[in-house]
Amino acid sequence: MFEGLKKKLSGITKKLGHSVESSSMTTEIKAEVPMLEASASPDAPNISEMPNPEISHVQPSVAPAPKTPGFFGKLKMLVIEREFVLSEKGIDEALLELQMVLLESDVAFPVAEAITNHMKKELVGTHRKIRESPEGIVTNALKHAIEEVLGDGFDLAGYIKSHEKPVKILLTGVNGTGKTTSIAKIAYYLQNQGTSVVVGAGDTFRAGAIEQIRVHCDRLGVKLIAHQEGADPSAVLYDTVEYAKAHNTDVVLADSAGRFHNRVNLMNQLEKIKRVMKPDLIFYVDEAAAGNDAVIRAEEFEKTISTDGVILTKVDMDQKGGAAISIAYTIGKPLVFLGVGQGYPDMKPFTPSLIIDAIFGGEE
Repeated sequence: MFEGLKKKLSGITKKLGHSVESSSMTTEIKAEVPMLEASASPDAPNISEMPNPEISHVQPSVAPAPKTPGFFGKLKMLVIEREFVLSEKGIDEALLELQMVLLESDVAFPVAEAITNHMKKELVGTHRKIRESPEGIVTNALKHAIEEVLGDGFDLAGYIKSHEKPVKILLTGVNGTGKTTSIAKIAYYLQNQGTSVVVGAGDTFRAGAIEQIRVHCDRLGVKLIAHQEGADPSAVLYDTVEYAKAHNTDVVLADSAGRFHNRVNLMNQLEKIKRVMKPDLIFYVDEAAAGNDAVIRAEEFEKTISTDGVILTKVDMDQKGGAAISIAYTIGKPLVFLGVGQGYPDMKPFTPSLIIDAIFGGEE
């Protein structure tokens, strides 16, 4: 997962580390000068004790000045306490190269810019201890920047616990991104949280969609509400909500047909589903492997119908990582789940560490 991005970022953090080292060395040399100049010989006359011919030789008594450390004392302070201040000039070129690497990895431009700006803000003016690794400083700054654009995610389990039941969740998005399979995986996740689930087969237009979700529900022991193929999806999902109310079911998971934001008839149908079903949450589903296309689609979809979060599928097949890094920041809605494999347990609640560990190998 994200192997291409991981390799590229490893190279650029090394280069940024060298830039930080160069920037620090310049400051180091300048820092030594005043300290060494201050190391005067102990035998040199003290100017303050020399007589001034223009002033009376009778002087008031003055307390002796504190004894300053000698040369070796100052050298010890220099080694132990000195810090290097990083300059903007020393890292600008490397940060620009980092931005290009992010863009090549399908990270959206506003996100790449936000990452490099965040890194510059953290690095410039930083006081680096003499023993700190420049590459380690850069890597930590990059981690913090990526965490910033990823956001904290969405605590679905916490939302369900605190919300009136049934919690009605509608999944929507474009064709072929794995909505139906994602519903089965989320149902599995919720069951393991001790949450009861009913699924509504709202994709009544795609051939085989109802049978596909039926197979999953049978395997998981989850109740499925379905009508015949071609039925009104609003009616199916209305019945699903009524079933949940009658049977004290915690969560309704509603499937829907894939659609693009510019298909007016399908978007109108989605508006009708919203009016009838009154979902508490709408999650947009897309595949991470689509890269920047997924980000653009999510942004356009968000303009047409407001969503509450994003589910990214096929993250395990994504070499670049651009969609996973960009999508939440771009549309201003949190990541909820990441699909990282084919099995039911492979739908993971999003946390920043899932992506940070994939990129940096879990290293500190």
